[in-house]
Amino acid sequence: MYDKILITLDTSASDAAIIEHVRELAKITGSRIVLLHVADGWAARTFGPDAVSPEVDEDQKYLTAAEKSLRDAGLTVESHLAYGDPVTEIVSWVEKEGCDLIAMGTHGHRLVGDILRGTTASRVQHRVAVPVLMLRAPA
Repeated sequence: MYDKILITLDTSASDAAIIEHVRELAKITGSRIVLLHVADGWAARTFGPDAVSPEVDEDQKYLTAAEKSLRDAGLTVESHLAYGDPVTEIVSWVEKEGCDLIAMGTHGHRLVGDILRGTTASRVQHRVAVPVLMLRAPA
């Protein structure tokens, strides 16, 4: 059913919830997992893959640790670090690489900004043609 599941990570508490959920789903379905984090700080947005900053270094370490955790659980996993606007980069990755499911953690914010421009998860959901699983992080 799900050959390749994309998990988007934003280095927040919601990541643990979505990783745990997809880890079990992938075991049941035999899915490959792809982790994607979009570095979106000033250096990342300005210099892209040539960005050098402590933030980009930390993002890569975080991604590598998440990949190792899933691999240690016996899953097939790869990871990618993208640079720029998270919505644009996630949608672009899906269009280029393809996947059968996108899994995203959400924060459950109800701020004015979410109302005006939408959350990353909902904005991605409306721009892709594959199913999107959104899981709210526990409070």
